[in-house]
Amino acid sequence: MNILTNIFIIIFMGLFLGCSAKPYIKETKLLMGTLIEITCQDKEAIKEAFKEIERLENLLSKFNPKSEISTLNKQKELLASETTCDIIKKAIYYSEISGGAFDISIAPLSDIWKKAISEKSLPKHEIVLEKLNNIGNDKIIIKECFITLKNNASLDLGGIAKGYAVDKAIKKIRDMGIESAMVNAGGNIYCLGKKQNKKWKIGIQDPRNPNRITNKIELENQAVATSGDYEQYFEVENKRYSHIINPKTGYPVNNGIISVTVIANDATTADILSTSCFVLGEENSKKLINNFPGAAIVNIVKNE
Repeated sequence: MNILTNIFIIIFMGLFLGCSAKPYIKETKLLMGTLIEITCQDKEAIKEAFKEIERLENLLSKFNPKSEISTLNKQKELLASETTCDIIKKAIYYSEISGGAFDISIAPLSDIWKKAISEKSLPKHEIVLEKLNNIGNDKIIIKECFITLKNNASLDLGGIAKGYAVDKAIKKIRDMGIESAMVNAGGNIYCLGKKQNKKWKIGIQDPRNPNRITNKIELENQAVATSGDYEQYFEVENKRYSHIINPKTGYPVNNGIISVTVIANDATTADILSTSCFVLGEENSKKLINNFPGAAIVNIVKNE
């Protein structure tokens, strides 16, 4: 899930803190194209977590011309760092297990559809078909950490990078001995431990009515993410087009689903599965989720 797939989630922080309890601190920064909030009881842990996210942004953002991903997209080959190599390998794994519903080689298609969103006009069908020729895991060749892109392919890690960054930030916090924290990267959330001996409470907003909560969940050492058509979209002739592109068709997803919320054992998995399930539709999503112990779809909103 990338910036285009940010979700409306209300986080119930809990107003009461025990008199003897160490207070929770929340800090927010604009990173990876979204607002990132880190909440825990240790300022130094928050500082180290943000440093890790900044490091990842400098490696993985296609909007940073000096990042490894930008360099790879331009030069079509790169001896990547261990981190960049790791996330690309993870992305390929998830792409294969999702049957191609998730695909980081989607960049050529996402670029033309981003232009369509800004111009509020549909791209020509011939251009969509042309870009489809550049999509697929077979266009990404990895030998150790030397990566080559074939057929003028390019990568977009927007659907995995924020979840991956959340996991890496949580690891930094854990490594400092912290047992309670929450990292929220534009709706990609991981809740570490409990907050004041209670599970973290998350409210999921109705995608068509931001004042209404459709579901409430409680998390402990789990992640949650939502993908939907409601925050980044455009309309042509009164028809709404989602920003999430189906890598198989080259067109925005149109299967009657407005949003999908997934919980998982880590934020990377939750991020990717929410996007994959949105693309696959309800029935195929259930089959995919069964491949991930601890993962579950907790909310699907459909068009009425």
